[in-house]
Amino acid sequence: MKSFLISLLLLLQPTPTTPLIPLLTGGKSMPTLYTGWFNDQISKQCSASISRAISAGITNMEVQFPPVPNVDEVKFGTPLNQKFGMELVARDLKVKGGYRPGSDVSRNLLAYSNIYWAKKIANAAAGGFGKPVGVLTAEAVDFTQIQNMGGLSRSGRVLTEQSRKGGRNNESIICVNPGGEETWPRLVSAHGQPNCPFIILNNAYSTSYDLGNKKNFEEVYYLKRISKGWVYRAYPGNWEAYLEKPDGTVELLESYKKKPSLREVSELVRDTSFKKYAVFNDRWMGGRL
Repeated sequence: MKSFLISLLLLLQPTPTTPLIPLLTGGKSMPTLYTGWFNDQISKQCSASISRAISAGITNMEVQFPPVPNVDEVKFGTPLNQKFGMELVARDLKVKGGYRPGSDVSRNLLAYSNIYWAKKIANAAAGGFGKPVGVLTAEAVDFTQIQNMGGLSRSGRVLTEQSRKGGRNNESIICVNPGGEETWPRLVSAHGQPNCPFIILNNAYSTSYDLGNKKNFEEVYYLKRISKGWVYRAYPGNWEAYLEKPDGTVELLESYKKKPSLREVSELVRDTSFKKYAVFNDRWMGGRL
């Protein structure tokens, strides 16, 4: 009996690759690579940050993180991306036909993944029980294929007449990958409701070529891959620069009270990586995909 109990305790202990995360908030450090995409850590951190921002009176927000574990490799696929698309995105959204080679969700994995994330943060975006939350996208998503939208009360394409007319009182909006930040204020005017949250989710590119945006949308949750590492921020916390090490773990290098420049953090992380590991810190060579 004693040996059985010891064996049971050993089995129940968490392994280094699957760390325990706080139940409600997901923890304060950047999400674990790459389990954070699979165990709700990202959605918990993001939701907690949105809720804190809404409590502080912030309405215009930016949320930015890789929608799939390996964004740069999404076109030709990786085992992690396939697992994410099959076991989470298609299953959670109940996409008709599921994830299979040639299916709409497999060919447009980023687009459907962003709807999955919008669904995960919808309750936080509502800012109150029972309030409507709409999701609008500029991406190739066939909403007729999605059978489970969860807390999302409506869906559509950005800047269409139907999406404009479909707005409801006290409605929060999650706007997926709408394009250059110079258009964001126009999107708020077209689709936003007074004093209600308007969240830009996972915009694919930056026209400012820097971290975040320059249109006064608070970066409430921000996780960006840079060369040899990451930049992370969860409202109202500091901006943080992380080095991704050869074993796949990360090391916090610097914390900034104000948003640093992309050049500043990139140089810090890249130079530190070279000093510690020379040319032997590479995701491809290290099999970290």
